[in-house]
Formats: sequence, C-alpha cells, structure tokens
Amino acid sequence: MHTKKTVAVALLAALGVTTLAACGGDGDKGKTGGTKATGAAAKTVTLVSHDSFNASKEVLADFTKQTGYTVKVLKSGDAGEAVNKEILTKGAPQGDVFFGVDNTLLSRALDNGIFTPYEAKGLDRVPAALQLDKEHRVTPVDTGDICVNYDKKYFADKKLAPPQTFDDLAKPAYKDLLVVENPERSSPGLGFLLGTAATYGDDGWADYWKKLKDNGVKTVDSWELAYNQEFSGSAGGKKAKGDRPLVVSYASSPPVEVLYADPQPKEAPTGVATGTCFRQTEFAGLLNGAKNPEGGKALIDFLISKKFQDDMPLQMFVNPVTSDATLPELFTKHGVVVDKPETVAPDKIAAHRDQWIQQWTSLVLK
Repeated sequence: MHTKKTVAVALLAALGVTTLAACGGDGDKGKTGGTKATGAAAKTVTLVSHDSFNASKEVLADFTKQTGYTVKVLKSGDAGEAVNKEILTKGAPQGDVFFGVDNTLLSRALDNGIFTPYEAKGLDRVPAALQLDKEHRVTPVDTGDICVNYDKKYFADKKLAPPQTFDDLAKPAYKDLLVVENPERSSPGLGFLLGTAATYGDDGWADYWKKLKDNGVKTVDSWELAYNQEFSGSAGGKKAKGDRPLVVSYASSPPVEVLYADPQPKEAPTGVATGTCFRQTEFAGLLNGAKNPEGGKALIDFLISKKFQDDMPLQMFVNPVTSDATLPELFTKHGVVVDKPETVAPDKIAAHRDQWIQQWTSLVLK
C-alpha cells in the first residue's frame, strides 16, 4: 500500500525507469497547466510511482494495441519519498499520473495541490467508502492490510499460540519477539502506529507503546530490513537471517511466501494476526501541470479497469477495489480476510500524524 508496501514487489522490483505499454486516448488534446506534448511524446504517458508498482506486460500490451499509448514508469523511492518529490516539483511534475499515495499520506498530497480533479470512468464500481476525496483529485486503485505476521514453525516448536491482537503483543509470552518499522521512514511502520492509535485512542496509544518497549520490541528503518533480515519466517524459513518470529508486514505476505518458495508448500509458512491490522488504500491522481493530461486520464481509467484490477493481485500483492474484480486462487487459498481492520479518518491523520510520529520517536527510540 507504500515503501508501497507490497511484499513480492519489495522483494523483486528493480529501481529506475521502465517503458511499458498501456492504454490511453489522444495525447494531443488539452493540458492542465503544463506544456502540451507533441509528436512521439503525445503518445507517451509517464506514470510516477513508488518502487513497488508492477503490471504484467501482457495486460499493458493489450491496451497499447487498442490505443497506441506507451507508458513510461518512473519509480521514485518509497511512498513517502515519492510524494515529497512531487510536492517539490508541484506545477512542473515529473510525469502525468502519480500512483501510490495512500491514506496515511493523502492529506499531505492534497493540501499541497499536486493533483487536478478527474472523475475516472468506471468509478461507480468502486465502493464509496474508499473514495476519500469528493473532488476526485485521486482515484482508489487498491487496498491492503498492514498486520503483524508470525512464523508458524517457531510457535509450533515452542508450543505457544501465536498472538492475534494488539493486546497480545504486549504480553510477557511474546517478549523480545516483535520487530516493527520506524513510522517516520516506513509506510507499514506508520500504518501499524495508526492502528494502535485507532485501537487505544488519543489517551491510550502512548501507554501501549511503553508496554511494547518494555516487552522488547525492536525497531528498524524499513520493511526490507524487518522482513528479510530480522524476521525468522521470511522466504519460507529457508533464507531467513533473523530470530524474531513476529514482524509488521501485510495480510498478503503468506501468499507471497507460497508463490516464491521452491518447491511451493501446500500451506503458507507464515500467518497473520488479524487483530493487529490497519487498512491501507492506495490512490492514483492526474498531476497538476501534466504534459499529457488526456493520456493521463485514460491511464487512470485503465488502473481501475477489470483487466488491470484482475492482474494486480499477483503483480503487487494487494487487493483490487472494483466490485467486478476476481481474486486469484493463491489469494483465496493462502491469504486471510480481515473483517474489521482499524482505520483512521484522513482529516485526523492530517491533524495528528506529525505529532504522533514525534511522540512515538521520543517514547520508543530514546
């Protein structure tokens, strides 16, 4: 969601600029304050994203065949870094569309005016609860749940039931077992912090983190460090370097472990503590000053098309947002359904995010 946050792509994605085929309309029509694209550039749409964006070549090529548009993907670091780059280049953006701003960072992007309104075609297939901006400056594309994951083998060997709730994580039985990410630097780390704020309220979340600190919680700067180096259950337990059997990751992590294990196990080696989840929604928006706004609009339409939404789960390991999308068997068999994830209203995140992070830093890191 947003680092985006998706486990497989965080493991596999390469940095930099790639060129992919995609859909679109006539790139010579109109503009939103930028210089209108001409010639070959008029058939190129630049998608700026965090490093975890991915889409199958086959799906994108199908849209190129229909429309002639080519999408250049510019990856700009993790979600927070990518959003900050667009704020710094407001009015003269790096591309036409930005993908990957999530509900934890949405207010920052909207308040800085980096997007221009566009109501995507097919938006009626997206639940109203996910459409957080009534001005349609951004369009929901995917959701994911940030949750504590656990190493099944560790808990089976210890004959210890894995934790299921935030309260469980502070119990003595789980002392020195949990690794989390720094919310100032990491999207899943921020999501987990927001989950605790939603659970315990303004007056209780800080006391909860004091309990976690007393119970030996470990903090690292990124998901990659937490999951791939500190967690004992990553890579099917074969390449794990860490000794912590609890980690803040995603509800979609178990299917990833199955997909990339060799040979593939019948059961995922990791589980999800479903009472520790925070719902993350990612959005795309037409950048203010885009050189190819019509192509950008067509690209946003494409991101919520059934073809892209069906393709997305096994490309970015997130959940589609449209009502007609189909989840692959890997998700339904090895994933978990989080019925009651924690959420925080965007305006409350905007009002308290920096204060919560500063307070968390004083409590946990000092």
